[in-house]
Amino acid sequence: MHTSRPARSLAVLGAVSAAAAVLTACGSMSMTPAFNQSSLPPTIQVPAGNKVAMETVGKGDITYECRDKANAPGQTEWVFVGPDAKLLDRSGKQVGKYYGPPATWESNDGSKLTATQLAVAPSGPTSLPYQLVKANPAMGNGAMTGVTYIQRVALQGGVAPTTVACTPANKGQKQIVQYQADYIFWKAS
Repeated sequence: MHTSRPARSLAVLGAVSAAAAVLTACGSMSMTPAFNQSSLPPTIQVPAGNKVAMETVGKGDITYECRDKANAPGQTEWVFVGPDAKLLDRSGKQVGKYYGPPATWESNDGSKLTATQLAVAPSGPTSLPYQLVKANPAMGNGAMTGVTYIQRVALQGGVAPTTVACTPANKGQKQIVQYQADYIFWKAS
């Protein structure tokens, strides 16, 4: 089939106009922030001047050990020993791991960091608390380079065992509990 030159020009012009309209519409869509802090307690909100660099979901275990209670002779309690979790991106692909002690976030690219806790806030009776930590300088170059803060949010589980009592008779026994939490990594903007 043969079309005239003006007809082809109009068809091309129409296609270009349609593509431009789609691009304009996409460009004018309001971008929602990757992570909204407004629903979090003020004590764990990241200071202004930082932006979300990476969002991960930590899924794994936390180990507790039955030990003597500090400043309470003869009493025992479950004490947090450390985490062992995979860090997954929002699509479920493993992008790193979280382990300790000391608490260490490590990217699959080999960069890793530790951090200093700044604040915690209750998140619910059966879940670990919200947490804000200030990152120490990263070791190695990669995803963890330049991270300033990490927030622990969207918590599920992880609290000390309730099904097994910690008594002087089982001092030294360890229990592992499952948990999940979002770890939001921030960098200076």
